[in-house]
Amino acid sequence: MLNGLQYGVLLFLLAAGLTLVFGIMSFINLAHGSLYMLGAYFAATAFEMSGSFTVAVIAALAGCVLVGFLLEKLAVSRLYGRDHLDHVLATFGMVLFFNEMARIIWGPQPYFLPVPAFLESTVNLFGITYPAYRFAIITVGLAVAVGAHLLMHKTRLGMLIRAGAVNPKMVGALGVNIRLLNALLFGLGAALAGLAGVMAGPILSIQAGMGEPVLITALVVIVIGGIGSVSGAFYASLVVGVADTLGRAFLPMLLREVMSREVANAAGPALASMLVYVLMAVVLALRPQGLFPARRS
Repeated sequence: MLNGLQYGVLLFLLAAGLTLVFGIMSFINLAHGSLYMLGAYFAATAFEMSGSFTVAVIAALAGCVLVGFLLEKLAVSRLYGRDHLDHVLATFGMVLFFNEMARIIWGPQPYFLPVPAFLESTVNLFGITYPAYRFAIITVGLAVAVGAHLLMHKTRLGMLIRAGAVNPKMVGALGVNIRLLNALLFGLGAALAGLAGVMAGPILSIQAGMGEPVLITALVVIVIGGIGSVSGAFYASLVVGVADTLGRAFLPMLLREVMSREVANAAGPALASMLVYVLMAVVLALRPQGLFPARRS
C-alpha cells in the first residue's frame, strides 16, 4: 500500500501539470514526458558537478521551467488555435527531438541519481520499516497537492486561470494578458514535470525515452480523474498507483494457484497493467467527464 501511495503521488506530480495544460489551455502536450526526462537528466548532471541533492532539485526545476518557457514561446503559442491533431503531431516531433538530443548530450548509457545522504535511512510507520526516501516522495507529493489546490481556489492567479479556461476572450477584454497567463501555466506544468523527474531519479534509471511510458499512465490518470481537474488528478493517481502496485504484488501469487510459476510471474504484472486501462474504459463508459471533473465556477 505504501509503495502504491508513493507511485501514485509520483504520477500526480506528472499528471497535475499535464491536466492543467490539457484541460485549461486545451493543448495536448505529448512532450510533457520529455520535460520529466530532462528534469531527471538536469538533476543528475547538477549532482555530478556539485555533490548536492538540493542543487540537483534547483537545477531540475530551473532547467525545466526555462525549457518550458522556450517551448511555449517558440512553438506551443503558435498552435493554440489549431486542431488537436496538430498538437499531437508537433509535440510528438518534440519527443523525438528531445530523445535524440538526450542521447547526443548524455549518451546511451543510463544515469543514476543517488539517494541523498540524509534520506538513506528508514522510518518506522505503524511498526513497518519503510525507506525514508520513498516516504519523502509521498510527503512532497502531498505538499504539492495541497499547494496546487490553494493556488487554483484561493489565489487571484488561480481565479484568472479558471476564468481563462471558461471564456478567454472575456478575460482578455478585462485587461488580463492571456498570453502571459498561458506561458505561466505552461511553465508551472514544466516545473512539476521536472520535480517528478528529479524525485524519480534515485529509484529509476535515467535514460532517453524514459518519459513516454509514464506519460501514457499520466494520460490515463487525467482521463479517470477528469480533464482539467487537479483534485481529480490527485485522487485518480492514488487509485491507479495503488491498483497497479497491489496487482503486481498479489496477482502472480493468485495465478500460481491455477498455473505454473513461470507463467504466473509473467502474466501477473501484465494483467495488473491491463486493469488500469480497463478501469479507464469503465469510467469513460459510465462517467465520460471523469470521476472528479473540474469545477468552472
